[in-house]
Amino acid sequence: MKSFIQLIIVATLILLSGQFASAASGDPTNELQSLVAKVRTDIQSGKKTEAALADDLKQFDALLAEHKGEKTDGVAKILYMKAMLYAEVIGDSTKADALMKQLKADFGNTPFVAQLQEAETRQAEAKKIQDSLKTGATFPDFHETDVNGKPISISGYKGKVVLVDFWATWCGPCRGELPNVLAVYKKYHAKGFEIVGVSLDEDKATLQKFLQQNGMTWQQYFDGKGWENKLAVKYGIQSIPATFLLDGSGKIIGSDLRGPLLDSAVATALGK
Repeated sequence: MKSFIQLIIVATLILLSGQFASAASGDPTNELQSLVAKVRTDIQSGKKTEAALADDLKQFDALLAEHKGEKTDGVAKILYMKAMLYAEVIGDSTKADALMKQLKADFGNTPFVAQLQEAETRQAEAKKIQDSLKTGATFPDFHETDVNGKPISISGYKGKVVLVDFWATWCGPCRGELPNVLAVYKKYHAKGFEIVGVSLDEDKATLQKFLQQNGMTWQQYFDGKGWENKLAVKYGIQSIPATFLLDGSGKIIGSDLRGPLLDSAVATALGK
């Protein structure tokens, strides 16, 4: 479930196979589509080494040679896919980095590379934010309105142990962890435990129905922007579920706690 533009090779291959269906005759993306289908089949059959994928790599080189001198998105994507094959399947970061460097040098003026560079910048900024949200740090406050139109903030729960939960109804791991979160909430809510949800959903009706069906009575922030959710961007969230456990003063005492670890951490925090 990664963020917005950051891709893994298999997901990219699946998307590309449909993306190029309407490409014009002679466009290199048509040729890449055929190669993508072959690579996907090879990966699914267990081919994951450079030697096993040698024929596919040669075909990438043949396509690049065929379209040498064409500074277009279509040709840039050929080089990008080869780089991703090395990075995400073969696991050779040295060759992948070299190919990405070549991509930026040879196709720097294409919209495709501009989007990649924008994504890298955003990822670097998000990482910087995430690095600052360590145990012992004060969780930056926010003042917004929840899905029901009521004020929502961290300071509004001063003195409470608070779990800030970034999630979405479409997120499988989020749904998988929900029974545990509900159990901890029911067990400790009366003792001073609260949850503040930040939903990355895009449809308000779907979210409200899910909240009602699952008994999620705590406050939820929702703006319908998905991965561009205002608070998700503010806190550098790039994957979900992402959680931060705060003490009564708003300091981070744990993050991404799952299963019995969440129960134990909440119990300890309330016992102090």
